[in-house]
Amino acid sequence: MSINEEVCTKKTRGRPKQFDRDRALESALDLFWRHGYESTSLADLVEVTGAKAPTLYAEFGNKEGLFRAAVERYLQKYTTCTNQLLEQDLPIAEIVEAYVRSSAQVFTDPDTPSGCFMVCASAALSSSSDEVAMMLRKKHHSQETSLKACFDRKVQQGELLAKTDTGLLAKYIICTIEGMSVQAREGASRDDLFRLLDALMLVWPRLSQVGNKV
Repeated sequence: MSINEEVCTKKTRGRPKQFDRDRALESALDLFWRHGYESTSLADLVEVTGAKAPTLYAEFGNKEGLFRAAVERYLQKYTTCTNQLLEQDLPIAEIVEAYVRSSAQVFTDPDTPSGCFMVCASAALSSSSDEVAMMLRKKHHSQETSLKACFDRKVQQGELLAKTDTGLLAKYIICTIEGMSVQAREGASRDDLFRLLDALMLVWPRLSQVGNKV
């Protein structure tokens, strides 16, 4: 070993690993997704992230702060891409089909826990986590609002009838997606969810007229 190599070895030996925020956040997201907010302890988070508790506190404040960051990571990775489908200049039936199909693919991705992270997290909360529950509800409503805005645009463009109840239509689609999440969590396959999507699209011509007397 040369003198330079020996000096470098001495400098790096025993040096603590640098905290990888992104990697820690991905690990925390996976854990919260599998077990929910309340069932995940700080000790669990320390174990999966490889970071010490003071490091996690310094970066995220507390467990709730880490959970909120995990929610934002989930939305960034999955929901942002899905919402972009709502802005496409395509027939509304194609948009709805692509939107629901994208969700079904996320729920059955073999590389992630099954179901929707947001739905799974909400279902496992108790009354002692009101602030977390309120935050999740706001995120859910944001998705519904984005879908309604897409339907409103299609009304303005004349593709949907003028008196279409776009709010109810958006809520129906969101309820369908949330139901798919539950099905996936209980073991439904991707093909199972795609069959449900096929059923939805069969009734779409009539469903899209909700609110109108036809």
